Amino acid sequence: MRVGLVYNRHLPSLYDAMGESAAESGVMEAVRAVRRALRALGHDFTEVPLSPPLERVRETLAGIQADVIFNLFEGFAGLPMTEAAVAGIIEDLRLPFTGSPAAALALTLDKPEAIQALRARGVRTPNYQLLDMDNLDSFNLDFPCIVKPRADDASHGLSERSVVFDRDALFHEVRTMVERYDGAPALVEAFLGGREFNATVWGVKNPEVLPLSEIMYSLPDGLPKILTFAAKWEPHSMYFKHTAVKCPAEVTKELGAEIREAAMAAFLAAGCRGYGRVDMRLDRDGRPVVMEINANPDIAPGTGVARQAKAAGYSYKGMVEAIINFGLESS
Repeated sequence: MRVGLVYNRHLPSLYDAMGESAAESGVMEAVRAVRRALRALGHDFTEVPLSPPLERVRETLAGIQADVIFNLFEGFAGLPMTEAAVAGIIEDLRLPFTGSPAAALALTLDKPEAIQALRARGVRTPNYQLLDMDNLDSFNLDFPCIVKPRADDASHGLSERSVVFDRDALFHEVRTMVERYDGAPALVEAFLGGREFNATVWGVKNPEVLPLSEIMYSLPDGLPKILTFAAKWEPHSMYFKHTAVKCPAEVTKELGAEIREAAMAAFLAAGCRGYGRVDMRLDRDGRPVVMEINANPDIAPGTGVARQAKAAGYSYKGMVEAIINFGLESS
């Protein structure tokens, strides 16, 4: 089979100045692993690293001779919305491709829009507000809250200061977020302190939920238990060293069923396809609340999707083959 392996070429961006370039570099770990798997599977593959502008991307993709595109493109650095734009170009070219469609990628990047879509399908989500420097006085949630970027991924912008317990800290974090994202309002959500889980849902016509993972925090007192940028990407940081993952998660039969049901509902409500990851926390009643959907999660070895696929009995090579088959099934 001829496979076009599409990904973003690493380029300088605003994340370099912020000390957050590791997430962009991390894409290459997935590329190297998928490349090895494609070779082991005996597929004839062509690598297609993409660089801006999008007009040139269209021309590049139109020239690919492949039976399926393995889409690892995660957006040009500092321009996360280009993730959906490139998927849209592939759709326009009528090329079969792996992963979620452009509409799902665009929806899940815009967190408030995703929350509304999930609520419309009955999926439980945190209370939230969009705040900037002009409407800070309208804040009406209970503390603690967490302040996030409205439209970014890979935990960009998240640190121990993101969880706020009073108005002074809230105002500071909102101001910081607004300045960082060129005036875009910050997403402020009610912070849930319960157990944290994530679930990979994969498939097309008959999607299934892979074994669940739980995020295990052993952080010193005073540090909020959240997946900061450091927890994901900075091996020498306190957050990285004191954050682990347990897969399969140890849950009761009833809780496991409720988490899987929430994950599946969120996956379908967002229009995901192929594979996606759903992040959840338990509220004070012990019920799962969907915090976020990643329609294009990292699939490098050791990340959530690969870990959960392994727990389901798939080798990395087998996982890659399954993702290709889902892409073909979607066409």
